[in-house]
Amino acid sequence: MSSATVERPSFLKAQIGGLPRPFWALWGGTLVNRLGTMVMPFTGVYLTQSRGLSVAAAGLVMGVFGAGSLLSQLVAGVLADRIGRRATLSGGMVATAVFMLALGYSTSLPAILASMFALGLVIDVYRPASNALVADLVSAEERPRAYGLLFWAINLGYSVGMTAGGWLAGLGFVWLFWIDAVSSVVFAVLVWRAVPETRPAARQAAGGFGVVLRDRVMVGFTLVALGNALVYSQTMTMLPVAMTGVVKLSPQEFGLAMALNGILIVVVQPLVSGWLGRRDPARTFALGLAVMGVGFAMTAYVTDVLGLAVTIAIWTAGEIVTAGIAGAIVAALAPAELRGRYSGLFGFSWSLAAVLAPLLGGPLLELGSGALWFTIGGVGLASAAGMLLLGPAVRSR
Repeated sequence: MSSATVERPSFLKAQIGGLPRPFWALWGGTLVNRLGTMVMPFTGVYLTQSRGLSVAAAGLVMGVFGAGSLLSQLVAGVLADRIGRRATLSGGMVATAVFMLALGYSTSLPAILASMFALGLVIDVYRPASNALVADLVSAEERPRAYGLLFWAINLGYSVGMTAGGWLAGLGFVWLFWIDAVSSVVFAVLVWRAVPETRPAARQAAGGFGVVLRDRVMVGFTLVALGNALVYSQTMTMLPVAMTGVVKLSPQEFGLAMALNGILIVVVQPLVSGWLGRRDPARTFALGLAVMGVGFAMTAYVTDVLGLAVTIAIWTAGEIVTAGIAGAIVAALAPAELRGRYSGLFGFSWSLAAVLAPLLGGPLLELGSGALWFTIGGVGLASAAGMLLLGPAVRSR
């Protein structure tokens, strides 16, 4: 009589093992690209200080960028299904490098407006293609972990890139544009050389987004994603305004508290992504949305930097829970030949939220902190409820 023991994989192997080599090329390119993302966080400073634009003119430029971003996800979704994931991603990154440098060397308002619109149109073209590539390359069971690892790479690279960008801006903004452009080209080359084309050629789908919009489950999930994006977008729109203008925190105090978000994601998210990926995706996503909603609603009671740090820790926990789950749900809902379009519609919800968040948040903040943060918390809880209602339909896919 003999007995066999099953060796359990090491923690590291459990977190990163079992994923195909092309995925790691995509992951590495994403990390490099995010490490080089230095221009966008400092765009307002660049436009007003380096190019001498008024605040109103800078706002117009950013609005034009948002208009391009709204179109980008829909266009990129179609391209990823029509010409291929690899070509769309690499082409988008090369175009990003070109228009990044064009913006850096533009001096007149018309040239800046044209460059910003073009940059908004191409800078996130890679997202639908990247999401579709992961769905094509990785098994359904491993997708939450794979999307979670990409989320981790984005946050790690962005945190380092912002820190370095703040230092380099003091030496001259042109450095930021060149580093951003070079990192985009590196991403493009890495994907072109190391990632195969995965689009199902035999079942290439014609047409636009009509077939996606007829999928009521996907439309419902897009509305849930829009709610999630409206909540999270407040971190970049009204949260800085409320904390520095209403609560009277200094910019240094606000920045210190916000650093907790990146630290928690970088440290905690890789530890739990595998475990979360084995849970029911609809219920897990709903849980994360609810936690985020509660965290943002509690911001109404913040009076000091410690209170802000507590609320950030809560909604960051919700963000960690949702990381990787949304991409896995989109991949489960989408037919293989339409994964680009489905991912594009999902990305459109985030682009739309970036436009709507300040338009909704500004008037609410004028009514008072409670009006803003309780409303935002309610949007998060409503999105969680919507996700639970969609749960049976998602599970049936």
